[in-house]
Amino acid sequence: MSATHLKPGADGQVSLTPQEAGWTYLSFAVVALDGNSFQGNSGPNEIAIVPQQGQMQAEAAGQRHDLSRTGVFLELPHVLYLPPHTAFLVSGTGAFAYGGAPAEGLLPPRLIRPDEMRVEMRGSAHAARQVSHILGPDLPAERLLLYEVYTPSGNWSGWPPHRHDGQHGSLYIEETYYYRVTPEHGWAIHRNYSPEDNYDEALIARDGDLILSPRGYHPVAAAPGSNVYYLNFMAGEAVGEARKTPPVDEAAWAWMRQNWAGNPLKLPLG
Repeated sequence: MSATHLKPGADGQVSLTPQEAGWTYLSFAVVALDGNSFQGNSGPNEIAIVPQQGQMQAEAAGQRHDLSRTGVFLELPHVLYLPPHTAFLVSGTGAFAYGGAPAEGLLPPRLIRPDEMRVEMRGSAHAARQVSHILGPDLPAERLLLYEVYTPSGNWSGWPPHRHDGQHGSLYIEETYYYRVTPEHGWAIHRNYSPEDNYDEALIARDGDLILSPRGYHPVAAAPGSNVYYLNFMAGEAVGEARKTPPVDEAAWAWMRQNWAGNPLKLPLG
């Protein structure tokens, strides 16, 4: 198993600290509930709690919020943003994800509703996908960025390949991919690669897997018959308005933003 590829436990849970990842900012976890409660504290981090599915409520800062969600392939979530040093309690059934990054505590707790989230259709042809800006740069946070991406059967995502690892003029941003796939036996290919240092790995992402993007480019392909969701938590050196800074495309493929079809071979041949 690659150090960048974490498999869930039998209960579906998975977690990652910056120390375990070998980076500086970003932490992530998925928690399963079975009628019980999970008690936590954001500590030095700002965090976002993102329901995956189930009936659950969250209590924090003297308020109670309904975070119930039918499923990631059925509706957008209600997301709870919490500043550092905030105790929270999540109870109910189902599963939720949460991630965090160091912050100063400049912003108050807030429930982010689906109607506040910008939904964007990116690409076209076999690179068409949906990007839901759950905590995008147009919504207030200190360091966190948060997206849900839907890649239909047979399509590519994260295309053209792009990077945000501090190389080639990009900002340094750490990123996790938490995958959900339908049907559950489906899969996607997640590739991490950095040509200048001969780093290249292709990983098979299955339902419930967590994959890190430590450096370089990181496109995703959904196998035919597999519809793929991934939850992106991102955090790095960009703070506040600087979170709007775009990543840097791989030069060899940047032309596809003007030609999403990609000059496909005409068949039959001969």
